[in-house]
Amino acid sequence: MPTTFVQLAVVIVAVLPGVTYQFTREHARGPSVRHADLGERLLRALAASLVLDIAYVLVFGRVLTDRLPLSAARWEKLSASPRPAAVLALLLLIVVPAAAACAVSLWQRRGRPARYVAAPSAWDHVFAGLGPCFLRARLKSGSWVGGWYGAGSYASSHPASTYDLFLESAWRLAPDGRFLSRVDRTQGLYIRLDDIEVLEFLTSEQR
Repeated sequence: MPTTFVQLAVVIVAVLPGVTYQFTREHARGPSVRHADLGERLLRALAASLVLDIAYVLVFGRVLTDRLPLSAARWEKLSASPRPAAVLALLLLIVVPAAAACAVSLWQRRGRPARYVAAPSAWDHVFAGLGPCFLRARLKSGSWVGGWYGAGSYASSHPASTYDLFLESAWRLAPDGRFLSRVDRTQGLYIRLDDIEVLEFLTSEQR
């Protein structure tokens, strides 16, 4: 563990750029099963930091090393004017690694029509941005149920073991799934994902 400010600064410089790079890559690409081990992820972060730090030294050279507070005189100069050093640290430790990760992700995804979404499941992704609409579900029994998904409705979120759906009003459906009429005195409709075989989202014109 670091016991002095210089040691702490060395640890931050050695680890933070790679951690920023790796987190940004995972957000853009999604976590990989191969990288689930904490030790491996740490090694990957250290390797990314090493590459970035070497690139910084090659590009900036003495301009960068002269700004490091490795002596009392440099530390006093930094204390007197900390803003330039803070901006430089923000750029080199956060902005540049994140931009590099985004660039690598975009390059790897070139020409690919599919995209990765950070939501834990398609269910969470759909309902996170879903507006008012009609929903109908074909149950595993073969029958259709459905209703209106509006402001008073609710869709459960992650984890998948608790996925269920509440529609604020229930509708009668024909055997082929066509909407017929709103159920009288309806107080809503509860559906469990385990009972659903097909779930469809429809506009008011489509029903």
